[in-house]
Amino acid sequence: MSVPSEKLARTFVELADTLVADFDLIGFLNGLARRFVELLEVDAAGLLLADLNGMLTVVAASDEQARLLEQLQLDDEEGAALDAYRTGNAVHSDDLADAARRWPRFAEAAQKAGFSAVTAVPMRLRDEVIGAVNLFGTEALELSEEDLGVGQALADIATIGILHERAFRRHEVLVEQLQTALNSRIVIEQAKGVLAERLGVGVTEAFRALRTYARSSGRRLADVAAAVVNGGPEAEGVVDRYRRQAGGQ
Repeated sequence: MSVPSEKLARTFVELADTLVADFDLIGFLNGLARRFVELLEVDAAGLLLADLNGMLTVVAASDEQARLLEQLQLDDEEGAALDAYRTGNAVHSDDLADAARRWPRFAEAAQKAGFSAVTAVPMRLRDEVIGAVNLFGTEALELSEEDLGVGQALADIATIGILHERAFRRHEVLVEQLQTALNSRIVIEQAKGVLAERLGVGVTEAFRALRTYARSSGRRLADVAAAVVNGGPEAEGVVDRYRRQAGGQ
């Protein structure tokens, strides 16, 4: 079986468009499962994806039978996709009846679901493997080297998209954390100025008063600083506590 070049090109364009748009990971992967079935003329496809802790999860399938088989692999810790994920290489069984020793529960369940053959390809980028794709056939899967190459290329495109999304999210979180830290710093500097004026002390002593109150009350320094700047009740608490301590010295 040879994959039509026009259909293949259109699929890669669609996948590329998905990567630059608002990234809907589940929609992306479910669409990919359907593309595997259409392009490679297999009967079903399922995808397993590892989270950031390396825990595999069923993330997409072309139909319910494939989804159940993917989940069974995880529950029983055996199956073609698991082997592909662990080794980083494609795994193939042209006759699941002969694979009973290799995957006894998976092979039996797949046959009961009407499948007789399976091929799994890893989702990888260089040495990093983040999941695997199972391709199921009701008859022997006559996948040529070219077909397997197409299947692996689709899996690789998906991997690039997912890693890109994860890197973007990490960057987004980092930027948000940095902005929060900068905003907090600005508020703290403002609070130091307010307290310095009210207490008639230097900004170093004002900061010490702010920090002491935050620690004694179990509040975040930035939250207490915001209360001081906004004239909240805690502003008086900081002032009163400092004056009591200063008067007791």
